[in-house]
Amino acid sequence: MRQRIIYGLVTTVLALNLLLGARVYFSTASATEKDSPYPNLELFSFVMEKVRRDYVDGTNLTYQQLVHGALRGMVDTLDPHSEFLDPERYKELQNDTQGQFGGLGIVIQIRDGYVTVVTPIEDTPGYRAGILAGDRLIKIDGKSAEKMSVEDAVKLLRGEPDTDVTLTMQRPSSKETKEYTLTRAVIKVDMAKDVNGKKEFPLLDHKIGYVKLTQFGERTSAELDAALKKMKSVGMQSLILDLRGNPGGLLDQAVEVCERFLPRNQLVVSTEGRSPTKNTERKVTGRNGEFRDMPMVVLVNYGSASASEIVSGCLQDCAALGKNKAIIIGEKTFGKGSVQEIMPLEGGSALRLTTSKYYTPSHKVIHEHGITPDIIVPMSDEEERLARLRVTPGGAESVDENERELVRNARDPQLERAMDVLKGVTLFTERSPISSSHAKSGKIASRFGRD
Repeated sequence: MRQRIIYGLVTTVLALNLLLGARVYFSTASATEKDSPYPNLELFSFVMEKVRRDYVDGTNLTYQQLVHGALRGMVDTLDPHSEFLDPERYKELQNDTQGQFGGLGIVIQIRDGYVTVVTPIEDTPGYRAGILAGDRLIKIDGKSAEKMSVEDAVKLLRGEPDTDVTLTMQRPSSKETKEYTLTRAVIKVDMAKDVNGKKEFPLLDHKIGYVKLTQFGERTSAELDAALKKMKSVGMQSLILDLRGNPGGLLDQAVEVCERFLPRNQLVVSTEGRSPTKNTERKVTGRNGEFRDMPMVVLVNYGSASASEIVSGCLQDCAALGKNKAIIIGEKTFGKGSVQEIMPLEGGSALRLTTSKYYTPSHKVIHEHGITPDIIVPMSDEEERLARLRVTPGGAESVDENERELVRNARDPQLERAMDVLKGVTLFTERSPISSSHAKSGKIASRFGRD
């Protein structure tokens, strides 16, 4: 009796093992089949052919349109930064990074539901026509701009140089509606600007230099060099590098910017991805940091992203090691620290794919964490708006009379704090009997940068 019970239990256990093993096997086989490319490609082809043949409004649908649409949808599901670029979008991206394109010279964004002019770029068709910051686009070539996205508006505004486009604009301050017929021109985007939004680069009080990098395009490091050379020639003793609102751009340019402030062979940034080929280190090469001993402040905010975070994160890490005199001031940055590789495809399209992530020299991850400043100085949306209008061509004239005085007297608390810090550094340096620049660097960092 006892043996029968034991045999029964053993038989039951073996049966359960066989059953579970079979279920796992068939489940794995089923999962493998589901993840096989061939049946899924067959499904894709079937759906594409069905849509092209039977879709009610698909008379003029082409295979290219369907495939491009499918590729956009596939890549869009990965992350916000990966993108399938059709030939037109790829050309726009190349124009943006090269810093010139055929257009009107107005920067736009959606504000209060309208396509709104953020700033007219000086010496461009839009600027010369009298378009002001805050003006709203009502129509483009007779087409309503209501509910239009920025991307769609940009496509209509840009075009071949010497071609015309008609804009219907409304000025909120006066409710006046006006029509402009403008001729597109090659627009050169300045990568480096001075404190007044121009390219004159005067020194501020106490011989403080100031340069704002608007993005990291192909000419950024060259324009920065020109600005630094000009300010150095008139006695610059310290520097404010403004990266606020800078959305990033080219990695090579971020590395080159850092090279001005770091010793040779210093690690700037590393990347790590799934493939070992994506694991790289970028170091200072060919330079030896002409300005590495100059006290400087780097201004950042939530609009500082990607390449801006590489620069500010690198300089912050290296300052802690005494390899430069940078202090980061402002607000926590955006946290876009992933690497997008652009792979040209046949037919003029391209794939922009996230392949790795950035790490600062101390191996802090940037992605979704951002860079926290050494000195946090918050600014309200209203303070940012007024400060931006103050340095925008026509900014004061773009608002109603009640606000004009506010714009003219607008404060920039982050810039003011940066100047206070650098003034303190200058006074300390002038009064300190210590001759060693490295000793001064350590005391300055302790006193002003790490409170």
